[in-house]
Amino acid sequence: MNNLIHEFITYLSVERGLATNTLESYGRDLRQYSQFLGEEEADLDAVSRTTIINYLRFLQKQGKATATIARRLAALKAFYQFLVREKRIKTDPTANLESPKLEKRLPRVLSVAEVERLLAQPDPSQPAGLRDRAMLELLYATGIRVSELVSLNVPDVNLDTGYIRCTGKGSKERIVPLGTLAINSVREYLDAGRPKLVKDREEEALFVNHHGHRLTRQGFWKIVKRYADDAHIDKEITPHTLRHSFATHLLENGADLRSVQEMLGHADISTTQIYTHITKGRLKEVYARTHPRA
Repeated sequence: MNNLIHEFITYLSVERGLATNTLESYGRDLRQYSQFLGEEEADLDAVSRTTIINYLRFLQKQGKATATIARRLAALKAFYQFLVREKRIKTDPTANLESPKLEKRLPRVLSVAEVERLLAQPDPSQPAGLRDRAMLELLYATGIRVSELVSLNVPDVNLDTGYIRCTGKGSKERIVPLGTLAINSVREYLDAGRPKLVKDREEEALFVNHHGHRLTRQGFWKIVKRYADDAHIDKEITPHTLRHSFATHLLENGADLRSVQEMLGHADISTTQIYTHITKGRLKEVYARTHPRA
């Protein structure tokens, strides 16, 4: 089965041009499914709708989140559709299987005051502090994903015009505007921080670690967690917290949904609409606190 998985991943890469992270996710999910089939002593031709249901129940018993199970099923559906199209199997065992309904969990966001405390933590007298401040300011100013942040190269940032060019999901490129504070922070980092961190002049990465190589998502996450602790922020912080806060604060201050969708790089506006639930919740709090007859 591993050969078929490899063929499928190659198809997704060449024919559909999916991003590397997406391809890795498909491969990982399908290999785990292959292990399940091995343990259940089932081969590909013997797989039925019941086999798929048993696999989903197996994931449920393992305590997997609904979102994880839905993603695994989506990978299986795509895989079996490919096998039917290539005439490797006659029938698709995942046909008409519905994905589990996902609970709409509102993302956690920081208040403006909490964001300001977080952004004030890096020490600008140190090269790493200049880097960290530039990263945090850039992330909050643009709402880009952490993966997009660490993928930025120096030429992707145009400080004179106040824009960055980033590549998001599905290798889609978009242009996002920068605010004055972010521009100033990135400029200071490029002038006084990055030259002291970079070891190789050929290095293109905008943000580098203490070895002078491109910073990883894991490395960035450790940095944010440390600063959140230093800022005494009690809320649960995730790598996307500043992204969620960016979108929420824009909408609270009158930005239109389409513009926020464009900046976040959401293909579907329904993904962006989750932030309107947050702002409505805030409005209700304000109303309850300030209206004399609330």
